[in-house]
Amino acid sequence: KALLLHQLEALRQAGVSHVVLAVSYMSEVLEAAMREQEQRLGIRISLSHEKEPLGTAGPLALARDLLAEDGEPFFVLNSDVICEFPFTALARFHRHHGGEGSLVVTRVEEPAKYGVVVSEPETGRICRFVEKPRVFVSNKINAGLYIFSPGILRRIQLQPTSIEKEIFPAMAQEGQLYAMELQGFWMDIGQPKDFLTGMCMYLQALRAQHPERLHSGPGIVGNVLVDPSAKIGANCIIGPNVTIGAGVVVEDGVRIKRCTVLKGARIRSHSWLESCIVGWSCSVGQWVRMENVTVLGEDVIVNDELYLNGANVLPHKSIAESVPEPRIIM
Repeated sequence: KALLLHQLEALRQAGVSHVVLAVSYMSEVLEAAMREQEQRLGIRISLSHEKEPLGTAGPLALARDLLAEDGEPFFVLNSDVICEFPFTALARFHRHHGGEGSLVVTRVEEPAKYGVVVSEPETGRICRFVEKPRVFVSNKINAGLYIFSPGILRRIQLQPTSIEKEIFPAMAQEGQLYAMELQGFWMDIGQPKDFLTGMCMYLQALRAQHPERLHSGPGIVGNVLVDPSAKIGANCIIGPNVTIGAGVVVEDGVRIKRCTVLKGARIRSHSWLESCIVGWSCSVGQWVRMENVTVLGEDVIVNDELYLNGANVLPHKSIAESVPEPRIIM
């Protein structure tokens, strides 16, 4: 949710007036949350319900009428990537080359681990895609951020389809797909450990570009982002690399570093957290120690004086015993 709000804000700043969210479930809570964001951001948000898995391209066919209604190019982005979202530059690049699609690429240090994009240096026109190359052909990979002209929708049927394996190669063969290199940080944050790494990158980017947004004061170390409605007690040490959401309460004597604490959570006195994600409305007891990418789902209660080492706790659970070895608690 936090990443989605960040993406919506970036789209609004780029002048986007209508956002279509492909969702695998619909609920009154989700719809109410999106109506709230519509009012806050002043943009239209439509929900496209994917009742069966359609891959990475099928959802575009499902939302065909919404995406093509004004005949203008539209952005598509994966929900689990974070970067500086260069929407304005990408739209300008797309208009300039006149092709059917543009994708953002980012450089990686070990291209043999990925499927790489091979493009013309001068124009950005994509020549081909190579999966996990054994010899160097490129160090640029698909960053999961695109802009397409509506014509691409003619290529996609309403069925499970991979945009990377079925649509992009055909577009590249026809000279209709171009690559723009991303400047700045990028991270796929689909896994908890990668989410924390992406958070650190985001905070460092804030330090470089908008340091005034970061929190400062007694007990704050390094890059820390705190919602104005959060409350932090006395004698705490917070940071580096910590984000604290709305309505969070951190009691006295707490130590937090490299963590995300989401809306409405409470960290009771003298607890110690490192490399953790604390979900919405969680309660962490007194003198608790949590580390090693411990993840608490929504509304989890951790009793006093426990140790959690790499625990992944599903929502609405109460933890009454220590978890000394990494495991999932269902």
